[in-house]
Amino acid sequence: GSTTFIKISDRKIAPAITGMTLSGENYTYQKDRVAVVNVWASWCSPCRAEAPTLAALSEKYTDVAFIGILTRDNPATAEAFVRRFALPYPTLIDDSVLIGFRKSLPANAIPSTVVIDKNGNVAARISGEITFASLSEIIEKVSAE
Repeated sequence: GSTTFIKISDRKIAPAITGMTLSGENYTYQKDRVAVVNVWASWCSPCRAEAPTLAALSEKYTDVAFIGILTRDNPATAEAFVRRFALPYPTLIDDSVLIGFRKSLPANAIPSTVVIDKNGNVAARISGEITFASLSEIIEKVSAE
């Protein structure tokens, strides 16, 4: 994917990340730790390709919040996707969360991933499929700030 790292002075506050998850629970991200927010759909081929990488990174970086946001998809199909790829983190099913990211994420481009710093600001974005190396590098850099 195409990676954009944002200088601390140029960062914008991330929207509130809260809502109902695929598993039917309410989730709210607490802005005191780094977060990786991945926008995906089960029908998206690059989303399927990157799912095992995201699952592995979420196991490696246990102090980082990993959050999925489902878009333009059927919840039942998405639940099967989560089971198939053993995604261990919550996925929000409320598209309205995406509206808050309109200045940080390209519209309708999935997969899209943003990394949020400990202050709750958007620190980086990746348009397209992430790689283990590219996302690890961003996580390490933002975590060290």
